Amino acid sequence: MGKMTLHPIPNIKKLLTAFLLTISTGLLIILAHYPSSATALPPPKPHPLPPTLVQWNDQTNSGDYFSQVAKTEIGYLVWSQFPVQVYIKRPINIINQQAEEWVQSVVQAVQEWNSYLPLKIVESPEIADIKIERKAPPLQLSTDKKILRARSALTTYQLYTKNEVLLHSFTILLSPSQTGNYVVASARHELGHALGIWGHSPSQTDALYFSQVRNPLTISARDVNTLKRVYQQPTSLGWSLIDTQK
Repeated sequence: MGKMTLHPIPNIKKLLTAFLLTISTGLLIILAHYPSSATALPPPKPHPLPPTLVQWNDQTNSGDYFSQVAKTEIGYLVWSQFPVQVYIKRPINIINQQAEEWVQSVVQAVQEWNSYLPLKIVESPEIADIKIERKAPPLQLSTDKKILRARSALTTYQLYTKNEVLLHSFTILLSPSQTGNYVVASARHELGHALGIWGHSPSQTDALYFSQVRNPLTISARDVNTLKRVYQQPTSLGWSLIDTQK
């Protein structure tokens, strides 16, 4: 696969929308995105459900939290080309053993989600759909605009076109303050956002629970049920701009 060239979407003014959610540790997680409004956007349509989600069947009837997932200006944030390619940037400012442990923690989170959507770890950031880095997110001004707060993670997406098709890419920053099991939990949580769950669960038994918990749990049936519902929704992503410009 060749290097992807990022092209600006024509006649689109970038907007910045952020969801600020306070977590129990006093940190903030921000879900920032750069959606666009333009007359040239493809009309939202659903894509065929990925085979992994077609095969998914929740025997426990656990329900979902789809009502908490935000619909953006371009529809739901689903992937239409698989496998989704993930690049994990190896840290260079810590000792080798710590760097290896961090990478393996992130790899574990990728492997967990791979059971429900096809993912592939790649060695080059140029071909990646999702890039993950051990880096402190920028400080966030508090709601009263008096205090700068640290954030444990930051997930953003960017729109671009390739071969006249509207696409997106994600960047995930995981704070160096996260260690041990919290690295896996944070990567698992942020990957859930990057795979399409653009919102949080109100239940602490879910990987996408809005707050960090003492004993993080793995991906729940409710997480997968929500993911499946997201992938049944319409989106402008993955569709051609050509038809809209005729």
